[in-house]
Amino acid sequence: MLPFTVDQNPDHLSVVSVRCEGKCGDSFTFLLTTDVHWDNPRSDQAKFRGHLNEAKKLGAGWIDGGDFFCAMQGKYDKRANKADIRKEHQDGNYLDRLVDTATEFLSPFAENIVAIGRGNHETAIRSRHETDLTDRLARALRTNGSDRPYTIGYGGWVRFMFKRASWQSSRLLYVFHGTGGGGPVTRGVIQTNRLAVFNPDPHVVLTGHTHDEWIVPIARQRISDLGVPYYDEQVHVRTPGYKDGWNNGIGGWEAEKMLGPKPKGAAWLKFTITREGVRQEVTRAV
Repeated sequence: MLPFTVDQNPDHLSVVSVRCEGKCGDSFTFLLTTDVHWDNPRSDQAKFRGHLNEAKKLGAGWIDGGDFFCAMQGKYDKRANKADIRKEHQDGNYLDRLVDTATEFLSPFAENIVAIGRGNHETAIRSRHETDLTDRLARALRTNGSDRPYTIGYGGWVRFMFKRASWQSSRLLYVFHGTGGGGPVTRGVIQTNRLAVFNPDPHVVLTGHTHDEWIVPIARQRISDLGVPYYDEQVHVRTPGYKDGWNNGIGGWEAEKMLGPKPKGAAWLKFTITREGVRQEVTRAV
């Protein structure tokens, strides 16, 4: 049994609430991913499965920020390439096969899934084919009348609420799939400043899309409702995903744009209850 519960207000479908109750020293861990591109032949499914197995062993939740599917081999997709389709998806009901096989892959980890977001690959399928792969996957994974896993949009929120006998506290994670090309020099880090300006509330911001990897804490000066100044941090996390798009520079989009190889992996978000409150820590999942 997981050490937390999850729910979603039907009136606010891009907000998922995670309730954690414990004592001093207890920790709650969550795997953060984007850009799994699970169905792409160059997606490292073994590494991804290893991270999910570790999450299951730790009793950790999993939060995905979109582009779980690659889904580029449909009939009306101009990017389609027969070399980029797995054998198990070579069928006339291509989109159905994506959902069916992903459900089979994820079923052992279904109870760990907190929320699955939508990226540009999923929104492109919805626009072109009028079907929502993310929603279909979530519905297929639900068993025994459970509402989980929940889904969020291209952007969404996860509220972590912590309770001890004598106090309550909360932390906010903002999930936004991402935009732009990342940049050969900045690798998209400049976007932290834009996000921090119009998103002052979250303690952690998860983005992806460019397949870059970094963790950037931004120190902030705040003032409490009682007029007491204090400091905190807003931590920006970009996860790279699991796809080897560079493919030794042989050819394709990444090679023609000279994007170079990208890292593979995800991130761990860990909250620990202390006497002073809740301590957060973000580390790479490699």
